[in-house]
Amino acid sequence: MKRSVFGALALSVAVSACASSGGSALSKVAPFPEAENGFERHVIWLEKAEQEDAKKVEIIAGKTIEVDCNHHRFGGSLTEQTLSGWGYSYYELKEVKGPASTMMACPEDSKQERFVPVQGEGFLLRYNSKLPVVVYAPEGVEVNYRVWEASDNLIPAKQQ
Repeated sequence: MKRSVFGALALSVAVSACASSGGSALSKVAPFPEAENGFERHVIWLEKAEQEDAKKVEIIAGKTIEVDCNHHRFGGSLTEQTLSGWGYSYYELKEVKGPASTMMACPEDSKQERFVPVQGEGFLLRYNSKLPVVVYAPEGVEVNYRVWEASDNLIPAKQQ
């Protein structure tokens, strides 16, 4: 009994240490710059995968705002930068424009809080578990991601 309690305690301390050392873990990989004033640095650590060339990472940045029944979006571009002297990539979302929306008439009670994504170029990245995905975004912008995986099912094109 004492051994299992001690094991659980040791595990929780180790997990806490790993969770709180995110910044130091990043500095052990490479000297990625600190976020500039008005920006935040977001770091994504991808899991190792067997066929990483068959995967992509989609960065989904945006804000949670009050919206109505219309379709809303922000605009922006994610640009790839190279860490000087290292050759590692990091990404910058320098400007978020909007929001823009369709202009349909909506019922009075259609307002609600919803995540509204930034749409633009550069948000689909190569999957590479050997290096973190580092994204610099304006303060107040949430950075999420999802992993896309190609199917092994190839469909032949028809010659015409």
